[in-house]
Amino acid sequence: MSKDNLIKFDRRALLGGAAVALGSVALPAFAQVAAPDLEENAGPIRNNISSFRMLDWQPYFTDTKKGAILVDITSRALHFWSEDKTIYKLYPTSVPLSDDLTRKGRSEVVEKVVNPSWRPTPAMRERNPEWPEVIEGGSPDNPLGVRALYLSWQYYRIHGTHDTRKIGRRSSNGCVGMYNEHILELFAMAQVGTQVLLI
Repeated sequence: MSKDNLIKFDRRALLGGAAVALGSVALPAFAQVAAPDLEENAGPIRNNISSFRMLDWQPYFTDTKKGAILVDITSRALHFWSEDKTIYKLYPTSVPLSDDLTRKGRSEVVEKVVNPSWRPTPAMRERNPEWPEVIEGGSPDNPLGVRALYLSWQYYRIHGTHDTRKIGRRSSNGCVGMYNEHILELFAMAQVGTQVLLI
């Protein structure tokens, strides 16, 4: 089979199928997967999932009381463990555009909001004065998508996005973005008080 004839999968179809196949683990949106090349001297097929791997909660948390969320900025992945440790989920995310927009350390979920309204922070308004003061929840233009977990740090959220091109990239102004279908799932499992660690 020539390299021109490699079968390429739709990313969203791949994510859905992989999530079902792996049970509770979803492959990242930025993975590039192709069918094996059968030529004798062909090189390996390249993909970008080496750093997107399952982790254990113990190096990061002393317990899983109220659940635990670990966001790995480098691998652009969010890990969730339920309080009783029977549920583990791994999701691809978007992360902040630059180091100066990135906050690391410990936080917690302080509020869960359905169809959140979006208001740019003062710093965002300064950088982008043309942005609107508010985009109401439920709008397809709303950067927070369909659900948001508000963190104890002001202006920081874990939220959905309607712009799926952002997932797997440095594309946010500080928040952690997820596919809407993934934030719906996480939103149902996380609770006010769920521990959050960004590394």
